[in-house]
Amino acid sequence: MVAIIDYDAGNIRSVEKAVSLLGHRAVVTRERKEILSASHIILPGVGAFGDAMEKLHGYGLVSVIGEAVEKKIPFLGICLGLQLMFESSDEAPGVAGLGLLPGKILRIPDREGIKIPHIGWNSLRFPNPGRLFWGIEEGSFVYFVHSYYLQAQDPQIIKAVTEYGVQIHASVERENLFACQFHPEKSSEVGLKILENFLSI
Repeated sequence: MVAIIDYDAGNIRSVEKAVSLLGHRAVVTRERKEILSASHIILPGVGAFGDAMEKLHGYGLVSVIGEAVEKKIPFLGICLGLQLMFESSDEAPGVAGLGLLPGKILRIPDREGIKIPHIGWNSLRFPNPGRLFWGIEEGSFVYFVHSYYLQAQDPQIIKAVTEYGVQIHASVERENLFACQFHPEKSSEVGLKILENFLSI
């Protein structure tokens, strides 16, 4: 069973559909017992960093996520879910993230020809081998929707990058923790392969 953490964020249902399409049972839940008994956990989300952390605290999910990570259950953050896994965000000064990985979330800088939010397809480059990208060619395109981006502290955890006015750390991996700034559930066959790779771990 794949637990999809429900904290009232957007885009949860499309992740549930993609997981089901791959032949896995997806359960959208905020129940501790269900989350900790899952084979895999996904933290999806579209929305604001501060509101999301408030909801995670309010539903008692911060401690549950910590327990799941300690249990070494494969854990995937998507879009806002990736951002929440880090320490802080320019979007919500003074609000601590989950702090599962070292790094911070910055606003995409204003530059000529760069529209914010960044919405659309960008190609990936792989600076380090990552298990999410088994069988996926470098240069493959995936779908992004975001105004903030990750600056990871540890270069070894960065598995995919893209360029949008600045280099964006598009995917990271460390032990049982995985995260994508892009939306694999909206990235056609490439995205489904990324999800399939995660669910096979």
